[in-house]
Amino acid sequence: MQERKIELLAPAGNFEKLEAAIHFGADAVYIGGKAFSLRSHSGNFAIEEIAEAVSFAEDHAVKIYVACNVFARNHEHDDIYHYLERLCAIGPDALIIADPGIFMAAKQVLGEKNRDIALHVSTQANTTSLLSARFWEQQGASRVNAARELTLPEIRIMASSVPVEIEAFIHGAMCVAYSGRCLLSHYMAARDGNRGLCAHACRWKYHLMEEKRPGEYLPVFEDDRGSYFFSSKDLCMIEHIPEMIRAGIASLKIEGRMKGLNYLAATIKTYRRAIDAYYAAPDNFEVDKNWHEELESINYRGYSTGFYLNDPDGPLPGYEQVKRNDEHRYIGKIINKIGSSEIVIGIKNRILKENNIEIVGREGAARRNSILRITTDLDFDAPLAQPNTNVTVLLEKPDACVSGDIVRIA
Repeated sequence: MQERKIELLAPAGNFEKLEAAIHFGADAVYIGGKAFSLRSHSGNFAIEEIAEAVSFAEDHAVKIYVACNVFARNHEHDDIYHYLERLCAIGPDALIIADPGIFMAAKQVLGEKNRDIALHVSTQANTTSLLSARFWEQQGASRVNAARELTLPEIRIMASSVPVEIEAFIHGAMCVAYSGRCLLSHYMAARDGNRGLCAHACRWKYHLMEEKRPGEYLPVFEDDRGSYFFSSKDLCMIEHIPEMIRAGIASLKIEGRMKGLNYLAATIKTYRRAIDAYYAAPDNFEVDKNWHEELESINYRGYSTGFYLNDPDGPLPGYEQVKRNDEHRYIGKIINKIGSSEIVIGIKNRILKENNIEIVGREGAARRNSILRITTDLDFDAPLAQPNTNVTVLLEKPDACVSGDIVRIA
């Protein structure tokens, strides 16, 4: 077993999600700026917000890693150097980089400013071998993300043979393309996935049309819900925490900077509990059925173990639509409590007095609750058809709620 406890690394697409990631137990959070990040359609952080995020995380003893993981073009070189200089002045714990040119530029800037900021190699660099890991270590990387195409035995060899840390994904969407380097979106929607603009064309429905039979669309997979032969299942390694830790991995990474707060709450708290359970009793680790229930409360495309376990069915596409859990629709989060009986919820979706709800806290399973009264500044006890910023709710059992907990339909 490793001397240092494995890190749980969570995504955050904006400041509210950063707060949630920290609230639910992440050891480190990765974020992206408004530019040079591969998730341009998440909220992302302006440079001033990155500074606030670093300060906020530092106050909570959580690390911040900033993704600068696009593949650069010639006309961007000056802007990239300027961006790296500004990041250097802010001082996140690490920069996540895929492009060797940006990596070289980051080393130069850090050297000139004499700043001790770690350089992590992104999954887009597709580090699939010990030789590649050694190359990045010689360039000055302190961590590499193991390509998703690797098995756990391959990762174990890498982790035991190089001084750099190995990071690996443990949960979330997987890309049909090699290490996420896909051109499908670029060809079909003029949105380059390698520039942060992926349209997720692999998730669209597809049919075949024979050349001499125009207009006759044949399903590639016979299913009344459509065809999804490009769309991979989601990764879920909740049952294999011991194997991941014993492989020598330093950081377990959850995918999803574009995902919502309900996804973050469910995944982070579940893997936090699983990791802690392993370290509390390594020889008696058991999967809690509530962990599966929580991970199935979010939208997903069917779960698999990917390539990790050499399972021939693991990497197969998911021939189903997203498994939507509208019964667990996200309502909002708890802002604060008023005395011992009422809470203030920041509402994001429709809520009615007759709704049964669940409170998702940091510990234990989601707790069912009932609404006794809803009060707004505009009306008393009224159904809320539209989101409202501050709503006071009287709950049947408010005692266990704390600020930052998630509220959703039960």
